[in-house]
Amino acid sequence: MRISDAFPSKYLKASDLQDRNINVVIDRAEPEEVGEGERKPVLYFQGKTKGLVLNKTNSRAIAAAYGDDTDDWEGRPLVLFPAMVDFRGDTVEAIRVRLPKPKPAAAPTADEPSKPAAPPAGTFDERNPPPIDDFDDDIPF
Repeated sequence: MRISDAFPSKYLKASDLQDRNINVVIDRAEPEEVGEGERKPVLYFQGKTKGLVLNKTNSRAIAAAYGDDTDDWEGRPLVLFPAMVDFRGDTVEAIRVRLPKPKPAAAPTADEPSKPAAPPAGTFDERNPPPIDDFDDDIPF
């Protein structure tokens, strides 16, 4: 028996990712009481049951891409990935977020007109968000 199975959580933990990058689509963000009387935003994803309690690092990364209003995050893609971070003097595994990498565009053929240039790498074009691919429903959260 795994002891972590004896005490399930309604929130995501880094171990839930099983050392993989997971593509998700934001469903909503809700303020919730987490821990001992502390209220934090919790991010929920389409087709997933567990929420991600947002810390400042992840909140700022999402806000930089999608804006400060969490209502504007609905339907937006994210990648969740495990990372080792410093926390109160210890190195622990945590969940971090980033935008999906855009798929490389195919080169136009001679009979196709060329398309406008894509925005520079690392930028987000609100009118044309990066495509979602590689959804992995085998992750049990």
